[in-house]
Amino acid sequence: MRLDPIDQQIIALLQEDARSSYADIGAEVALSAPAVKRRVDRLRSQGVIRGYTALIDPGALGWTTEAFVELFCTGRTSPQQLRAAAKRHPAVVGAYTISGEADALVHLRAMDMAGLEEALEKLRAEPFVTSTRSMIVLSRLVERLAPKVVTEPGTGSTPAAS
Repeated sequence: MRLDPIDQQIIALLQEDARSSYADIGAEVALSAPAVKRRVDRLRSQGVIRGYTALIDPGALGWTTEAFVELFCTGRTSPQQLRAAAKRHPAVVGAYTISGEADALVHLRAMDMAGLEEALEKLRAEPFVTSTRSMIVLSRLVERLAPKVVTEPGTGSTPAAS
């Protein structure tokens, strides 16, 4: 799906603050509030905008320890098996099938090193996991839910803008 420059601007503004009013967004993109609402409704119906959420700082809740864990699995472990296992573990905040030596990459978050170790041990206990390789996160430098939509010409391209 191709997005026109106004759609891209609307998405960029919503990424900055999803609580912005249609009137505020309209003032930025030179459209009326009803015109912005129609565009946002269309973007939602086409699946470009999937919803709105509050972004919570894990550190503010005490979840200060995190790791990425490569999972090495037996034979023909399916993505469905990996998904089901990941959903069973509350410390898992992301799980991905990947290319390379490992079969999957899991992102764990815990309150401290002991909590991370406990989560890792539970993950290792899954019957299809043969081994793991962990990387502890020292600091988060950039964290986005999606690529930032580029609205100025010449600043690069994103999947939505290309």
